[in-house]
Amino acid sequence: MRLVTYSWITVVTAVSFAAIGWFGLAGWMAAAVVIASIAMHVAGNAIGTRLRDSSDKQRTLHESAPHPIPIPPPSAPTRLERHERLGSLVPISASIGATIGGLTGSLMLIFATGSSAAGAILGGLSSAIIGGLFGFLMASFVEILRTSLRDAIAADHPSTQTRSSGHP
Repeated sequence: MRLVTYSWITVVTAVSFAAIGWFGLAGWMAAAVVIASIAMHVAGNAIGTRLRDSSDKQRTLHESAPHPIPIPPPSAPTRLERHERLGSLVPISASIGATIGGLTGSLMLIFATGSSAAGAILGGLSSAIIGGLFGFLMASFVEILRTSLRDAIAADHPSTQTRSSGHP
């Protein structure tokens, strides 16, 4: 009797179908993600090792560059570089977002799905948390954008910077 051999694609397909039958589709997908993560980790280590080995080992950390680049003097820190509060816009916006999110979530659960009062309260709390988070993120983004634009405009016009700081 002759020995039966299969191609690698047939074996992989058969093992995949057996794993789906045994673990279910979610288990198979989780296994595929773990296997892919391990493969990417090994590939990253191999690439990093190759790059490290091919780097220029003649230069040391204490060796100076052939043409040193002059370092400019440190400037005064901008508002984004200092640790400051974001302002009163953030808590107000988070509160408004939480209120709108909670009311919208509760009303949608009551009227759209016919949920019970306990379900509407729990869903409203969940929606309020998401709405508050969204309001916080939006207000933080607007505040940081406004501050960075103000700092960029002040850096382009140094004469306005000296006038605003009280110096002639």
